[in-house]
Amino acid sequence: MTPVVEAKDVRFAFPDGREALGGLSLTIAPGEAVGLVGPNGAGKTTFFLCLIGLCRPQQGTLRVAGLDLINSQNRANKRDLLEVRRKAGLVFQNSDDQLFSASVYDDVAFGPLNLGLDESEVRRRVTLALWRVDAEQYANRVSHHLSAGEKRRVALACVLAMEPEILVLDEPTNDLDPRARRETIKLIRSLEQTKLIAAHDLEFILETCDRVAVIDDGQVVADGPARVLLADRARMEAHGLEVPPSLVGK
Repeated sequence: MTPVVEAKDVRFAFPDGREALGGLSLTIAPGEAVGLVGPNGAGKTTFFLCLIGLCRPQQGTLRVAGLDLINSQNRANKRDLLEVRRKAGLVFQNSDDQLFSASVYDDVAFGPLNLGLDESEVRRRVTLALWRVDAEQYANRVSHHLSAGEKRRVALACVLAMEPEILVLDEPTNDLDPRARRETIKLIRSLEQTKLIAAHDLEFILETCDRVAVIDDGQVVADGPARVLLADRARMEAHGLEVPPSLVGK
């Protein structure tokens, strides 16, 4: 089966020279749900930004949904960058970074409109995406007046309206209360797309992912079944993590 994400020795450094990715390698098959865990500053968010073309790696191989994001000159062409943003959608850690329009409907419609779709197709996608996240009732509200959990659902709807193959979620339980967290778990588990999820909430990772990759210092330092890897106390502590309470003593 052809991987939907294939990263090999991906390296990215910021303009000040600080290296965020130091040779990261990871392969994801279609339909997988993979959790990325690691300490703050490990490179998880930077890797996500590379996946959707917002950061440009300086070295390595990076293929997303069959598109090369690094060529022989270490630069992707404009067409592939545009196409990858149709195929891979990122839900940001801070929902306010994703919601900026006059209404929820306009926020969700923004992406499809920029694809040049006609009005009826945009309306279909927005209606379906809001229904999918149980947020139809918010269509005419101002996004910034919603609760954190409601914003999170609308931000996900913005991505689903693009009908992506890959969902990339950065700290999806950030600022959620227990009820909204449970609803988010149920929602994410119901989605059929390939999913990459970065979270410090390791119980959430256990609920939504069968596989985990541990990232530290810009590299994948461990990769395997979630319940096995996250129960390895020595490995977890070595990379600034803790065994989830549900796995303690297992």
